[in-house]
Amino acid sequence: MNIADSPERTLGGMRFLQGQRAVVTGAASGIGAEVARALAAAGAHVVVNYTAGAERARKVVHDIQQAGGTALDVQADVSREDQVQALFARAIEAWGSVDILINNAGLQRDAAFHEMTLAQWQNVLDVNLTGQFLCSRAAAREFMRRGVQANVSRAAGKIICMSSVHDVIPWSGHANYAASKGGVAMLMKSLAQELAPHRIRVNAISPGAIKTPINTDAWATPEAEARLLRLIPYGRVGETADIARACVWLASDQSDYINGATLYVDGGMTLYPEFAGNG
Repeated sequence: MNIADSPERTLGGMRFLQGQRAVVTGAASGIGAEVARALAAAGAHVVVNYTAGAERARKVVHDIQQAGGTALDVQADVSREDQVQALFARAIEAWGSVDILINNAGLQRDAAFHEMTLAQWQNVLDVNLTGQFLCSRAAAREFMRRGVQANVSRAAGKIICMSSVHDVIPWSGHANYAASKGGVAMLMKSLAQELAPHRIRVNAISPGAIKTPINTDAWATPEAEARLLRLIPYGRVGETADIARACVWLASDQSDYINGATLYVDGGMTLYPEFAGNG
């Protein structure tokens, strides 16, 4: 039976990552935590990476294990080369290799541009962009070392770069964040082009407004949510599960011929709805 036709890897069976091994960075809360749970539900062994929030990371691992999945938590700062190397060494020690990397770790240090400090700028670039470089490099090295395992996946490895609608939408007051996500977009495309001959797929997901702890003020009250919805043609604020479902699909063989693409999961935010009546 062809691996793509295996019942364990059909969308209906929801186990189409069976036997694969994933590293999810920044997985202690928000989008990363939901992605980790979803990958595990689809059959993957999952490393729940975190920098701070050890108890929250262990809670994610506990949730996965209680649901019958396999996971472990590993602390590592993705902006530190030595810690990224240790993160991947731990995953390989536990499960023999890595098949999937979800580059999710990210942060904001917001300020008006003329007041933004070099530390605020550098911190965001270090985590959001350099972190994805370091983790992708570690993953690519392992994928190339191991090659394709046909009984696991058609690809030698899959890298998903978590970006943002602000890789194309400018964001006043968040110049460092928008610049980092624009960088992620081009990093992803360059890696996809370079690594494709090794049967490594690299893609990105760009979330829009998603209900997470980092942006509670934007949707927590009816008034705030109403203001936010003016930017979302589809009429609802996104949930972390919206991103997780897309992530699992993009990591699976169901999307095997997709490489170098950015999937905008944003309810149409990138359609610039403020122009809808001004055509």
